[in-house]
Amino acid sequence: MNELIARFDALDSYRWGHLTQIGLRIVVILLLAWILATLLRRAIRLLRRRIESRIDDREALQRADTLSRVFRYVVTVAISLIAGMMVLSELGVSLAPILGAAGIAGVAIGFGAQSLVKDFFSGFFILFEDQIRTGDVVRIASHSGLVEEITLRYTRLRDYDGNVHYVPNGMIDSVVNMSRGFAQAVMDIGVAYRENTDEVYAVMRETARRMRADELYAPRILDDLEIAGVDKWDNSAVVIRCRFKTVALEQWSVRREYLRRLKMAFDEAGIEIPFPHLTIYAGQDKAGSAPAFNLRSIEAGG
Repeated sequence: MNELIARFDALDSYRWGHLTQIGLRIVVILLLAWILATLLRRAIRLLRRRIESRIDDREALQRADTLSRVFRYVVTVAISLIAGMMVLSELGVSLAPILGAAGIAGVAIGFGAQSLVKDFFSGFFILFEDQIRTGDVVRIASHSGLVEEITLRYTRLRDYDGNVHYVPNGMIDSVVNMSRGFAQAVMDIGVAYRENTDEVYAVMRETARRMRADELYAPRILDDLEIAGVDKWDNSAVVIRCRFKTVALEQWSVRREYLRRLKMAFDEAGIEIPFPHLTIYAGQDKAGSAPAFNLRSIEAGG
């Protein structure tokens, strides 16, 4: 009897010892996975900072920042999957059936989650082809805003009102990027029909010259004002189209400041900025003659 009890005690001790070893190995696996993920993410950050220290191009810096975010995400996911498989192996779970089931489930999920797969493929090519970077201002899938984050699955935008838009990459069929290289601040200037357009051109060019001489706006403007000419005859104005070549993302500030200065310049020069108005003709013929047109007030039904 004592021998049987001793055997049970020995078996129980063995089981506890075996479970303790398994637990310790699992802790070691998780700890090593955490350390490895931390070291790799830190190495990616250090590599990004080293690249940034050697590059002066803003666009290249944006791309380095975007790719570093994606690499950190991929490293975290990969290490987590490997660590999870090793933990399951320590628990005695056979990985072969799981991998086989995962293959079958993957096919089924592929049919049921085609949009998710499309998001990942689209995100990969968007990053690979360098279409969008963190910090760009873009218009995608009917949304416009500043790109705050790009992953393989979605792109996060923040618009001018502060609203955040999460756009699945699979929905992006075209990208309008307003942050690459340079931009054009396009303006349509309306003046009255009676104004001499050559005089208007002179005032516009002088205002542009003074603005380019301003220390605040000189670095933002890359070239002289380009006047395309009279673009159309509107109902109440002659519309003159012009544009500034500016640094990317500065087109809006340059446009607003130029319109402000041009308003004051037009006021000083006596150039009329038209407003919608209506001219009434009462039976006037081509010779210019017309009967008198009198208006009398109507009082109490009189």
